[in-house]
Amino acid sequence: MARTGPRSGWPTTRRLPRAPRLAVLTNGDPEQQRAKLARFGLLEYFEAVLIPTELGAAKPVAYATACRRMRTDPAKAVNVGDMLESDVNAAALAGLTGIWLDRGIDFVTGGPSPTADETVLRIERLTDLPDHLSRTNT
Repeated sequence: MARTGPRSGWPTTRRLPRAPRLAVLTNGDPEQQRAKLARFGLLEYFEAVLIPTELGAAKPVAYATACRRMRTDPAKAVNVGDMLESDVNAAALAGLTGIWLDRGIDFVTGGPSPTADETVLRIERLTDLPDHLSRTNT
């Protein structure tokens, strides 16, 4: 990817198999996430910025709750995240397809990425997402 940062991945959404409905589910401050999306001109593309405490449930239940809030069947939803356990495996436990954006670092320890089993769907760049989704029919 030539550019880095949140905006560099946005053209990727235009290559997705169908127009996505987008939401953010974050453990962080939702206002900070909204400000970040606005700063990069992306806020208008997201229907919701949600946090587990607003949903009344922790991950993995928060993923299913977010799907209900978005009126989306978890089996038809995809969560792309850079945290293997809390983003990808937790989403899968809630019935979503979890895709790991493996950036080569464990954001908790600062060391190398954790080891995932062969069933984990993995990409290294957001620009890999459209081709990956086309192959998985998600």
